[in-house]
Amino acid sequence: MGSFVLKRHCAARNIALTMVLAAALLGAEALHAETIGGALVKAYFKNPDINQQRAAVRATDENVPKAAAAYRPTVSGEADVGIEQENIVLPAAAGGTSSIYSTPRGYGLTVNQTLWNGDRTFNSVRQAESGVMAARETLRNTEQNVLLDGVTFYMNVLRDTAILDLDRNNVDVLQEQLRQTRDRFRVGDITQTDVAQAEASLAGAQATALAAQSTLQTSIANYRQTIGDEPKNLAPVKPLDKPLPKTLTEAIAISQVEHPAIVGSLHGVDAAALNIKAIEGGLYPTVGLTGQVSQRYDLTGYAAPNSFLTASATGQINVPIYDGGATYASTRQAKEQLGQQELQTDLQRDKVRAAVVSAWGVNENSVSIIRSAKAQVAAAEIALAGIRQEARVGQRTTFDVLTAQQTLLNARVQLVSAQHDQVVASYAVLSAIGRLSTANLGLAATQYDPKVHFDQIKDKWFGLRTPDGR
Repeated sequence: MGSFVLKRHCAARNIALTMVLAAALLGAEALHAETIGGALVKAYFKNPDINQQRAAVRATDENVPKAAAAYRPTVSGEADVGIEQENIVLPAAAGGTSSIYSTPRGYGLTVNQTLWNGDRTFNSVRQAESGVMAARETLRNTEQNVLLDGVTFYMNVLRDTAILDLDRNNVDVLQEQLRQTRDRFRVGDITQTDVAQAEASLAGAQATALAAQSTLQTSIANYRQTIGDEPKNLAPVKPLDKPLPKTLTEAIAISQVEHPAIVGSLHGVDAAALNIKAIEGGLYPTVGLTGQVSQRYDLTGYAAPNSFLTASATGQINVPIYDGGATYASTRQAKEQLGQQELQTDLQRDKVRAAVVSAWGVNENSVSIIRSAKAQVAAAEIALAGIRQEARVGQRTTFDVLTAQQTLLNARVQLVSAQHDQVVASYAVLSAIGRLSTANLGLAATQYDPKVHFDQIKDKWFGLRTPDGR
C-alpha cells in the first residue's frame, strides 16, 4: 500500500511539473497571448535601431540630388547703391567751385551652366545611386538582425521563465524532503549527516532560483529594448520549416545571391568603380556658358538722370594642364579603394557562408537533441521514483535521493534549453540566407518602402522641408 501511494505521489508530481514546464515554455495562458508574430511586428515599427537606419537611408537619398545639382544652372543676383560727390573747380569769373551729387546704383543677374565636365556629373550621380542601394541593403540587414534578436529574446523569456518555475518547484520539493528527513532523524532512522545534506541541497536550490530570477529579469529587459513592450503572456512558438531551403547546398547558394551584406558590398564595388571615373573626369576640359544682365543708373560722366542696360552671353572652356599631380594621386587612391572593396566583398561572402553552415548544423541537430533530452528526462523521472522507494526501505541514502533529484532537474532544464535553441536556430537559418523579413514570415505589417522617399526628392530643385514636413 505504501509503495502504491508513493508511485501515485510521484506520478502526480511529474504531471504537475510537466504542466508547469509547458505553461512557461509554451505560454499556455491562451487568451490574449502575445504571439511571436505580434512581437516582431512591434519591433519592425518601434525598434530604434531600425528607425535610425531608415533615417540614414533617407539622408543618403539626398546625395543623388546633390550630385545632380551640377547638371543644373547656378543663378546669382547682385545689387549696389552709393553716393558720389564731384567737385569741379572753375575760374572765379565763372562762379568758382561747383559740386555735383549723384547716386549710382544698379542690379544684375548672372547664370552659369556647365555643358560638359568630363562626365564627372554623370558618374557622380551614378555613384550616389549605388550608395543609396547599398544603404537600403544595410537597412535590410539591420531589419534581419533586429527580427532575429526579437525571436531570441522572446524565446529567452520563455526559457528563463520555465527554468525559474522548475527551480522554484525544486525548492518546494527539497523543503518537503528536508521536513521528511528531519522527521526520520527524530525517530532514529537516519543520522545528522543526512539532515545536513538535505539542508545543503535546499540552500543551493534557493541560490539557484535567485540566480534564475536575475537571468529572467535580464531577458525581460532585452525583450523590452528590442520589441518595445514588456513581455506579457507569451504564446508558444514553433520552429520554422516551410520557408527554409531543403539542403545546405541550396541554402549556401541562396545566401550568396540574396544576403544583404553581400548585395550591399557589391553596390559598394559599383560606387568605388564610378568614383574612379568621376575623379579621372578632372583631367578633361570643362565647357560652360555664362549669361549676365545688369541695369545701371546715374553713372558718373554722363548727364543725369541716365540708365544703361547690359546683357552678355559667354562660352568658356577650361583645359586642365597640370595640377601638381593631385588628380593622378586621387585616381590611384580610388583604384586601391576599389580593390579593397572587392576584397571586402569576398570577405562578406565567406562570413555569410560560415554563418549559413553553422546555423544549418545547429538547426539540423536540434531535433535529435530534443529527442535525447526527452529520453533523459523520462529516464531520470523513473530513476528518481525508484531511488525514493528504495530509500524508504533503507536501500538508498538521502544523498542518493538528492542526487537523483538534481539529475532530473538538470535534465528538464536541458530540455527547456533545447526547445529554445531549436526555435532560434530555425530563424537563424532564414537570417543567414538573407530571407528573414516580415514578408517572408507572413506577418501582418505594412512594409517600409525606402523607394517612396527617394522618388519624392530625387528631382527636387527647391525646398528646405523634408517630405514629411520637417
